[in-house]
Amino acid sequence: MNDRQYDPYAGSDPYAGEYAGEYAADQYQVVGYDEYGRPVYQQVPQAQQVQQPQVPHQSQPPQQSQGYGYDPYAGGQQGQQGYDAYGGAGTSYDTTGSPYGTAAPQDTAWIPQQQPEQPAPEAAPAPAPPPRREQPGEYKTEQFSFIEEPDEESEDVIDWLKFTESRTERREEAKRRGRSRVVALVVVLALVIAGGVGYLWFAGKLPGQSGGDDGAAAASGPQKRDVIVLHLHNTKGDGTSTALLVNNATTERGATVLLPNTLAVSDDDGTPTTLGKSVDDDGSTGTREAIDTVLGTQVEGTWRLDTPYLENLVELVGNIDIDTNADVPDPKAKKKGEAPLVKKGEQQTLSGRMAVAYATYRASGEQEADQLQRFGAVMQGVLRKLSSDPQAATTTVQSLAQILDPSLEDKDLGAFLAKLADRAKGGDYKTTLLPVGQGGTLTDGAGEAVVKDVLGGAVKSPEKDAAVRVGVKNASGKKGAAQDARVSLVNGGYTFIDGGAGPAAQPASQVTYADAAKKEQATEVAKTLGLPASAVRKGSTAANADVSVVLGQDYRTR
Repeated sequence: MNDRQYDPYAGSDPYAGEYAGEYAADQYQVVGYDEYGRPVYQQVPQAQQVQQPQVPHQSQPPQQSQGYGYDPYAGGQQGQQGYDAYGGAGTSYDTTGSPYGTAAPQDTAWIPQQQPEQPAPEAAPAPAPPPRREQPGEYKTEQFSFIEEPDEESEDVIDWLKFTESRTERREEAKRRGRSRVVALVVVLALVIAGGVGYLWFAGKLPGQSGGDDGAAAASGPQKRDVIVLHLHNTKGDGTSTALLVNNATTERGATVLLPNTLAVSDDDGTPTTLGKSVDDDGSTGTREAIDTVLGTQVEGTWRLDTPYLENLVELVGNIDIDTNADVPDPKAKKKGEAPLVKKGEQQTLSGRMAVAYATYRASGEQEADQLQRFGAVMQGVLRKLSSDPQAATTTVQSLAQILDPSLEDKDLGAFLAKLADRAKGGDYKTTLLPVGQGGTLTDGAGEAVVKDVLGGAVKSPEKDAAVRVGVKNASGKKGAAQDARVSLVNGGYTFIDGGAGPAAQPASQVTYADAAKKEQATEVAKTLGLPASAVRKGSTAANADVSVVLGQDYRTR
């Protein structure tokens, strides 16, 4: 192969060697290719044009310009040696393999071969001159091709956008949940505050709200009460002390109602007796029924607490602190004038033996009510020290090792005492005495203050088919009138409640009912006692009776 330059597109340029005149002096070189694969030319300045060597040659007819050695209009005739597109003779390359066209290098002279004379072909019309190209270094958009290739970072960008979008959504969702929680919290707080205020108003604990000391009156309508009867037996002396322990679940208050032994009750056959005698004669069951009859309550069980067990109970709770109203001498003292076992004063700490001595003490000339008040103080002090946990309170009861009444099991008693302990510690507990008059009957006003409000005797409706309770007060001036009325009423299926004697004789008898539903029963009571229908009227009755009867001078004994 020779070292002549080779242009693969030499001879295919339709514009090569065809321009004389204004384009004859211009020389072009290939600088690139357009989008269709055609060569792109650039004008070569005159100073850089390759000088062809002057070679003598024979005179011959004018031939076409030898610019690129190929004339598409020469009718297949070549005026000079052409090129072989596949690497034939007359082709040269530089060291990089880039074609230089047909121009010979500076150190090599190219001598054209003599061709036989050919008649000059008919001149073909000159093609239009090539358009002027852009200045060197300038490129048009069609010189480039753009291929869309997958960008590795594009997926990362999309993932990042998705991540930021999802994170924004999560933040917005968290904000919405936060706002919802705040709203819910505000609503809950409002309900709690409203419920607390409502409870305080219901229980009568709001500042300035009147309600007295009796919390049961703060709620209207029927109330739920749990009641058990407590008998304290003095094993070293005579007699018993009785109290009703009351837990009002409606008003959440507790109370101890002290019952005097002189309270008039009836035994199993309706015979009048006293509470003290009923405890000794009728036992726990008969006494419970007698109390229910006279007070209109429903006692659920009996707790018999002998004085040794009371002493143990105080020791188990860790002594008690109460206000004492008298000096109590030591029963074991051998000489008079020795220091009292219990001193009078506020917040005196009492051991088990001291508590028993104070609860059973009755000085000479004192009424039974004085001793009952001391008994009530000791029991309230015990409740303040007892555990409010039902299980712990039950354990304390079991530790006493006492024999309980069949009507009350240790776990029931423990749970009941735990509730009362909670009331006593919170200040929602009081001790009250049931006042009775001469003959053991309830005094006027006692029914409203204690039986109705504390025990709920008037509020609680008697059970279906229960005997109608008839309270009888003798105002006839006849001593045997009340006993005669009792026999008639008991034989008629009614429960007799002794109302005592009236302050003065009354001419006409009266049969009174408070509830309109009791009118028919009041009419039947009047017939049973032989009283006219005109004696029946609506009015106030005793708190522990459904129908009240006042025997007048018109009542005829049998």
